[in-house]
Amino acid sequence: MIKDAILWNPMKDKRVECVACARRCKIPENSHGFCFVRKNENGKLKLINYGTIAAMQIDPIEKKPFIHFMPGSYVFGIGTSSCNWGCLFCQNHSISKDREITGIDIDPERIVDLAVENMTECIAFTYNEPTIFMEYVLDVAEIAHKKGLRTLMVSNGYMTKEAIERVNGMIDAVVVNFKGSGEQKFANKFETIVSSEPIKEAILELKRTGIHVEITDLVIPRAGDSLDACDELTRWICEKVGADTPIQFTQFHPDYKMLDYPVTDYKTLKEHYDIAKRNGLNYVYIGNVPGNPYESTFCPSCKSIAIERKGHYIVNWFLDKNMRCKCGNRIPVVGVAPIKFRHEEIRVLY
Repeated sequence: MIKDAILWNPMKDKRVECVACARRCKIPENSHGFCFVRKNENGKLKLINYGTIAAMQIDPIEKKPFIHFMPGSYVFGIGTSSCNWGCLFCQNHSISKDREITGIDIDPERIVDLAVENMTECIAFTYNEPTIFMEYVLDVAEIAHKKGLRTLMVSNGYMTKEAIERVNGMIDAVVVNFKGSGEQKFANKFETIVSSEPIKEAILELKRTGIHVEITDLVIPRAGDSLDACDELTRWICEKVGADTPIQFTQFHPDYKMLDYPVTDYKTLKEHYDIAKRNGLNYVYIGNVPGNPYESTFCPSCKSIAIERKGHYIVNWFLDKNMRCKCGNRIPVVGVAPIKFRHEEIRVLY
């Protein structure tokens, strides 16, 4: 489906500036932005894959991965075609690298109905970068909130202040996915972006609006595993975003054009974990390594386990209804204790 875009500015000679993401593409008439799905038609920007869903699935929220937002809940995740980055390691490349509009058309009301029918608590815009289909995100989010659902974005963080102004009050939580700790050489070569600075600016703006923010950092051997870059990033998070900001260092698995790179070894992930803790971050996790001790939440005050996890599932909950540890320290978790621990398999809907 095609819909008028909202995040753009007119320019001379029927050119337009898209302001959905930090690329701020200047698009000639009858051409596309980098993401392909935002097109200049007769001097007006259009979203040409509005509501065309390429991926749809129900998952535990910890798989997104949110750790401190609605833990133990299930989310209804949707994504579309294409992306505003060109990552050489993308695990969703079958849709994110697509230059054809693929999927099935589903209007926002039906998406929310499906989420309710499948007894999920949240809708997540995920699999590809939600910023590029922001008009659909906002329409779904408005209806979802009226039905009592939370709304989430799984994002590369490469968004503009204009985009964040639009999601303020519409999106409840965002997990921003750094790769290679945001090191510039890595970003240039493996992500096709000039700099990670716009991501940092977006995180600060999201935080300022009151949106719940979590951070992940994909650690890629031989390419994006610099301990110095990790040190710089985690110092910045602690000083500028806050010591209670959750960060998860995630294990890389070879994919797309980086099949000859190895899986991240646990030792490297633990080194990143140790740096983050040493720099003052209270809630640090290691992800994609099921069964490791650092996928659980520890109380920074008494060091005991507050929420115990195995993989993407909660197996023990030691917080009271006010999210306080047995020592009295409050853990910054949004949500309520899960009614039960659910271990059913994910359900692939499309």
